[in-house]
Amino acid sequence: MKNVDVIVIGAGAAGLFCAAQAAKRGRNVAVLDHAKRIGGKILMSGGGRCNFTNMYTSHENFLCGNPHFTKSALSRYSQWDFIGLVAEYGIAYHEKTLGQLFCDDSAKDILNMLLAECKKAGASVCQQCEILSIEKLDAGFLLHTSQGEYQCESLVVATGGLSIPKLGASPFGYQIAEQFGLKVKPTRAGLVPFTLHEQDKKILSELSGISLDASANCNNVSFNENILFTHRGLSGPAVLQVSSFWQSGQTVEFDLYPNGDLLAQLQKAQHNQPDIQLSTALGQIYPKRYVLAVLPYFNVANKPLKQYQGKQLEQVAEAFHQWQLKPNGTEGYRTAEVTLGGVDTNELSSKTMEAKKVSGLYFIGEVMDVTGWLGGYNFQWAWSSGWVAGQVV
Repeated sequence: MKNVDVIVIGAGAAGLFCAAQAAKRGRNVAVLDHAKRIGGKILMSGGGRCNFTNMYTSHENFLCGNPHFTKSALSRYSQWDFIGLVAEYGIAYHEKTLGQLFCDDSAKDILNMLLAECKKAGASVCQQCEILSIEKLDAGFLLHTSQGEYQCESLVVATGGLSIPKLGASPFGYQIAEQFGLKVKPTRAGLVPFTLHEQDKKILSELSGISLDASANCNNVSFNENILFTHRGLSGPAVLQVSSFWQSGQTVEFDLYPNGDLLAQLQKAQHNQPDIQLSTALGQIYPKRYVLAVLPYFNVANKPLKQYQGKQLEQVAEAFHQWQLKPNGTEGYRTAEVTLGGVDTNELSSKTMEAKKVSGLYFIGEVMDVTGWLGGYNFQWAWSSGWVAGQVV
């Protein structure tokens, strides 16, 4: 039997950060993880460079059943606090776009920093440790694991969500919550590419590899970044962002010329070069391969500009500015960056992340019903929620 003050289940971003904070307070902390290799999601994030936070983080960048829940943690441990820690370790980083901060070199820098923080503070990290059962004691918890029994005063669940199962994602954290009578909100894949219905896929899959600036709109939320056509459907930042707000069966509207007036462009071309084909005029704005595929898809005739009369050019512009697409679905957890839903935040204290009904039980990071936008926000939630729990466990 190993007796410790705090056990953290899950050696991901939130778990490691929380463990280091608690150990700095002199707590005896053990991190238990079932994986052979820890920090897999950190290492693969941001194309291997880890988009570790966002300079513009605020509570408004998160989806949560209680929109105020994230305010306390984000204000008490902000993006600037984490950026300061990264600077202390001499990790070089850069802003890619829209406040997104990435390591210059490798995501390993962030994982190594977290492990160094744990080591320095005296938190132990145990890999390939499967948790077989958890019992509540009068004071604390008893864990039966593949590496023996552990007893602790405080138990922190940092098991993540269901996204990217090949890295070991599982519903274990939700099962712990349910075991102790906490509500778990239904889960689904977030920040995930769309798949298409067969009639759309037939034409659009030929555009695989083409990227366009676009605005994606769904449920009164709009993201203006680029979209990427793939052989399976649609991806790219604007698509991933809007996917978290989309529900099955709904239509997404795309503005494929979000920063300009396509009608004005076409009218100007009609005035200056009346004999050129519509496809030629559009080819000055979009990739030619894209134009030739979508004109028949949008049911738009390709003819010399001078032949367009009345409102016909308006209808052409509208097809590009207001493309209505009903996705077939998403690629699911296999490629999703995050999981929507999870442990109901109404069950937790926003100041400590402790379960209101179960003394000594805490949930941090992605396992709860808090999901950030694309762009470093989910990592910031890991740091903020991990930090506040680390101050009290």
